[in-house]
Amino acid sequence: RLGILIVRHLKRLERVILGYLEVCDGPEEEARLGILETLQCTIEHAWPRMPCRLPVLLKALLKMMWDVHTDHGSTPELVKATLLQGATECLILLDRCSEGQVKVLLEGVYSSCEENRVRECIRKVQENT
Repeated sequence: RLGILIVRHLKRLERVILGYLEVCDGPEEEARLGILETLQCTIEHAWPRMPCRLPVLLKALLKMMWDVHTDHGSTPELVKATLLQGATECLILLDRCSEGQVKVLLEGVYSSCEENRVRECIRKVQENT
């Protein structure tokens, strides 16, 4: 709703986003799905301010992807897939607004990651132009 005016609240919003990405909120993961949507909208509207936040957001998204992949709880596979897709879309948006920095940073992660679902998400980011 705020559009570009969101930049006034980026520091506080970043803390909220990071907090929600860290915590599993049950089988339906409604909070994480909502915060990924919020992050996508934030990146789209405040893209000039995103490159300086790239290291923190990239780390949080990758950690969330790993947590989702390794979760053996009651989260359905469809919800896990939706979370991974949302995180992938956020990474693609971050890559676009940082002029390809995400692709460069993900090269080492891709080569050292042995989990196919996470590798697939990283591959999608690297192949996106």
